[in-house]
This record gives sequence, structure tokens and C-alpha cells, in this order.
Amino acid sequence: MASPPPGQQTEQPHLVSLVLQSKKALKHGQQLCSKANSLSNASAQCSLDVLTLDAKVKWITEAVLEQLKLAANVARSIEHKRAQLGKQVKAWDVVRSQRTEALDNILESLGAQLVPPGFHQSSSGSSLFGSQHSIDGKNDNAIFNAQQSPSATVRDNPFDRHGKNADRTKWKTLRDFVDDSAIENVLDALESDRTRLDDIMASTYDYPETLSAAISSIRDSLPSSSNVPSIEDILNAQQQPSELMARHLSSLTSHYEQMADALKESEAGEIFGEEDLQDMNRDTEELPSIMAELEEQALSIEDTHQQLVAAKTAAQERLTAQSITLDNLDELGEIMSDMLQKQQDVENECQELLDGLQERLLIVEDLHHRFIQYQTSFKKLLVEIGRRRQYKEAVEKFIEGIVLELRSMTEEERQAREIFNAEHGRHIPEDICLCIENPPTRWEVVPREGDVRENLPEVESDLLEQVSDGDTYAYDHH
Repeated sequence: MASPPPGQQTEQPHLVSLVLQSKKALKHGQQLCSKANSLSNASAQCSLDVLTLDAKVKWITEAVLEQLKLAANVARSIEHKRAQLGKQVKAWDVVRSQRTEALDNILESLGAQLVPPGFHQSSSGSSLFGSQHSIDGKNDNAIFNAQQSPSATVRDNPFDRHGKNADRTKWKTLRDFVDDSAIENVLDALESDRTRLDDIMASTYDYPETLSAAISSIRDSLPSSSNVPSIEDILNAQQQPSELMARHLSSLTSHYEQMADALKESEAGEIFGEEDLQDMNRDTEELPSIMAELEEQALSIEDTHQQLVAAKTAAQERLTAQSITLDNLDELGEIMSDMLQKQQDVENECQELLDGLQERLLIVEDLHHRFIQYQTSFKKLLVEIGRRRQYKEAVEKFIEGIVLELRSMTEEERQAREIFNAEHGRHIPEDICLCIENPPTRWEVVPREGDVRENLPEVESDLLEQVSDGDTYAYDHH
């Protein structure tokens, strides 16, 4: 460098201004780089925190999902148990329908079976149906009334006979001798227990749906994996601005050092030429653009850091939210425990009721069989009465024949004795064989002492034809 002309001395203070601008730019650049470096370090720690929190969230989510699978199994188990119980009830309903229909049919059949009026006269005698067992086994006449049983016979009073032209619309039927109130009591008790069974089963009706809704609610509250941004992408996004800022800071440092050295040289008496000063001015004029780029890169690093902070905050919120989810899961566990216990109690109670209902069906079935026997025995009774009437008529006819024959024999004997006495009686002393004057003994055939003549109710032939079904009731006398 050459010594400047005297007029050039006025340019030196401008060099001080350039140095100050370079120093200010360097200091500001150092601050921006320091802040960016701190943010980068904080971002690294924040990234670690995000990954840690996300790992916890995922671990809890997986654990919750496993528990929800168990809860879903419990819901399916309850639903399966309810379905099995429902099948038992439906099977019982089928049997009940069959047996009650059979009972209705036999009762309808009893209602079509006419009972001749002579069959239900008052009597103190025994009855085929007078000792029937009642429904509960405590009252023997709960179903069949012995005092009005169609099988009751009158021994002491004669029966009114009814011809075929009698008005049968006023006749009683076998159904009239059945205690309908006792049957209604059985069916009402059956229906009452069946309704109670429905009420008990309904108490757990919504359990599977309630559990499924709770499971879905908890599952929907779990965070998705897509909520966590890519940490690697964020850190990589910070790398390029950091490198660029480092290069700019290095340039600022070199520029400041050059300007400081130039100032020292100028103070030592060195005079810079016009070209050197232009270079220094040009370099200094580039400082604002460099600083703008530094600030832009610093903002970029800050933005990525804020993304990590936001991700950490979101992860923390998800973790906090999962504490509520865990509380809900604990509550669901308690609810499931109560539901399982309640369902077991319902099954036990329903099974006990079903056992009782089965016993009641046995009563209905027993009634059905007893009424079949009742109807069958009454038909046999009609046949028996017909057979006895034929026996009675045959015996009466036989006795009538004997009486007529005895009367004829007695008359012949009387005439023979009169002829003998007329021819020989006057020649025989009166004190010899006094009995020779006696008339023959007259005989009368009567029932055995203590017995009365049997009276039977009238059974018309068309009724006997309806019930005989091949049974013979004819009495053959030999």
C-alpha cells in the first residue's frame, strides 16, 4: 500500500464504522447461533421425551386393548349363557304347549260326553271316582266331587227313566264334574312362574350390549399411532439450517477479523487504496442479507423445535388422558365382575324356577292322564251298567219263570190232593195222618234277607253304542 495523498486522510473514519458494523453483525450472529444451538439441544431432549411418552402411551394402549379383548370375551360369555338359558326356556315352552293343549283337548272331550241324569242322583254309596287324588295331594275331591260324580249309584231310591226323546240339551257332561277352579289354579301358578322367569331373565337383558358399548367407548378414546410426528424428519429438518448458520457465523467472524486487522493497520499509518476500501464496503454491505438469512434459519430451527414441543405436549396429554382411560377400565372391570355375579345368580334362580316349572308340567301331564282314565272309566261304567241291566233282566226273567212254574206245580198238587181226599179221605179215621188234609206249600222267591232289589240308571242304547267300541256287555244265562 502507498501513502495516501493529503486529501485521502478524511476516509479513515469510515473504516471504523465498517468495523463497528462487522462487530455488531458478528455479535448478533453469535446470539442467533447460540439460541439455535440451545434449541437444537432442547429439541434432542424433547425428541427423547416424545419417544418416551409415546412408548408409554403405546404400552398402555396395548395393555388396554388386551383387557378390552378379555372384556369382549366376558360380554360374549354372558350372551352365550343367556342364549343357552333362552334355549332351555323355549324347550320348556314347547313341552308346556303340548301338555296344556293335550289337557284342553281331553277337557273338551269330557265336555262332549253326556251323562244321563240318573247317574248323578244323590247317593251315600261309593264311587269309582270318589277317591281320586287332588292336584296337591291334600284334598282327594279337589278335581272329582264324590257327591256329584257321574258314577255314583242309588241303591235305595228308584231311578227316573228317560226315553230317547228326552231333552238332552239340559243333561250334564263329564266336564261338569271336574273342578275347573283347581285346574285354573294349576295353570295360573304355571303362568305366574313363567312370567317371573321372564322378569328374572330380563334383569340381565342389556348386559352384553352395555358391555359392548363401554368397550367401544374405551377403544375409541385410545390415541392412534398417527398422532406422533416423525422425530427423525424433524431433527433432519434442523440439521441443514444449523450447518448453514455455522457457515454464516464463520464468514462473519472472518469478516470482522479482517476489518479489525485493517483498522489496526490504518491506525499504524497504513493507507488503503480505493480498491481495498471498495472491497471492504462491498463485504460490509452484504452483512444485512447474511443476517436476514441467519434469522430465517434460526426461525426454521425454532419452528421445528415448537413442533417437538407440541408433540411432547400432545403426548403428555394423551398419557394424561390414558389415566382416565385406565380409571374407566378399572370401573369396567368392577362392572363386569358385578355383571358376572348377577348373571350367575340369574342362572341359578332361573334353573330353580325351571325345575319347579318342570314339576308343574308333571302335574298338568298327570291331570291329562287322570282325565283320560276318568273318561275311559266312565265309558266302561256305561258298558258295565248296560251289562248289569242285562244281567238283572235275565235274572228277573229267570225268577219269573221259576215263580210261574212253582205256581203251576202247586196248583197241580192241590188238585191231586183234592181228588185223593175226595176218594179216600172219608174212609180214613180222622186221627190218622192228620197232615193229609194240608194243602201244598206255596212258594215265593224274594231277595236275600238284608238285600234290596237292585235299581240301575237308564243308559240308552245309542249311548252304549258310542262307547262300546267292541266291548261286550251281554249276559248269557246257561
